[in-house]
Amino acid sequence: MQDKSSLPIGVFDSGIGGLTVVHSLLKLLPNENIIYFGDTARVPYGPKSPEAVRGYAKQDAHFLVSQNVKMIVIACNTVSAVALDVVQKESNVPVVGVIVPGAKSAIQSSRKKRIGVIGTKGTIASNAYTNAIRQFDSDAKVFGKACPLFVSLAEEGFINHKATEMIANEYLFSFKQEKIDTLVLGCTHYPILSEVIQKSVSEEVTLIDSGIAVAEEVKQLLEEKELQNRSKHKPNILFYVSDVPEKFTEVGERFLGMKMGKVRRAEGFLI
Repeated sequence: MQDKSSLPIGVFDSGIGGLTVVHSLLKLLPNENIIYFGDTARVPYGPKSPEAVRGYAKQDAHFLVSQNVKMIVIACNTVSAVALDVVQKESNVPVVGVIVPGAKSAIQSSRKKRIGVIGTKGTIASNAYTNAIRQFDSDAKVFGKACPLFVSLAEEGFINHKATEMIANEYLFSFKQEKIDTLVLGCTHYPILSEVIQKSVSEEVTLIDSGIAVAEEVKQLLEEKELQNRSKHKPNILFYVSDVPEKFTEVGERFLGMKMGKVRRAEGFLI
């Protein structure tokens, strides 16, 4: 019987944002091998129909399964919101999405049970975070806001830019009126802009980075299933994309916080 513990964790996203989840996984689980797939040919998923996203998610999961992974992490809020069941059906390994860990972390953090959620239009329209948060606590008040421009600002590196501050203040103004005490960053691009977001909503509000919550969930699941990689060898981190890799590499190193090495184009990936 094959020892699965040394097999990689598969992580996928619509593009580059999921590298913030990989960053959290590497910090918490430094021994784990990881294969990352970014569907850069079809990014972004957020504005697309649930039917389209479900079709993409099936192909993304199929690619990672073909790489012989021991677990799949959906590092995309939109896919986690509308296609978690598709990935589970397509996979023969445990699957972790970002919604439930993020919702659980928000409930644990919130004192007033007044929680804001920001994300893509698809994630917010799905009400996935609202439903997940209320499953943990039916008394919680949840306020959602789509912030689509944050994705472009993060990718362009407008981290502490006046334009980013102005847009953040515009997007997040209503949360002050709602008196939230916790804000879920419901898109994997958003942690890149956390300083500007924090300043806009005030230091009193706790920001929830779903990537950190996901890494903790993955760690717990690996321990439960005795799948932790105990090898002392340097882990192997591979990156695949569905389109040309040059732009992905340039921006990705900012998201990952480290050099990426070679980024490969996924051979035979269905577009």
